[in-house]
Amino acid sequence: RALVVAPASAGRSTQAQGEIAQLIDALGRSGCEFQRNGAWYPADEAQAHLRRKYDYLRKRDLVGSAEQFIERAGTRSSVSGKAYAVRCPGQGTVPSAQWLGTRLSKLRHATP
Repeated sequence: RALVVAPASAGRSTQAQGEIAQLIDALGRSGCEFQRNGAWYPADEAQAHLRRKYDYLRKRDLVGSAEQFIERAGTRSSVSGKAYAVRCPGQGTVPSAQWLGTRLSKLRHATP
C-alpha cells in the first residue's frame, strides 16, 4: 500500500478557489455597479471581467488566496492602474477592494 499525502497548500488552494468563486458570484448577484477605467458597468459584466482576470492569474499560478485575488485582480486595472469602485443601490461608492474584503469577511464568518 502506498500512502499518498496531499501537500498542505492543496487544501488552501481548494478553499481559496471556492472563496474566490463565491466573491465573483456575489458581485454578479449584487445588483451593484462596478467602475473600471472611469466607466460604470453592471454587476454581470463586472463578474465576467473579474472571472477573466482570475483565470489569467490562476493559469500563471499568481493567486493562492482570496486576499491575493482581491489585491491582484479586484483592486485596480492592470492596464491603466486606476482603482476599481463599487456602487450599490442606496449606498455610497466604495473602493472595490473594500467591497470584496467585506464580502470575504462575511463569507468566512457565515454559519455553515
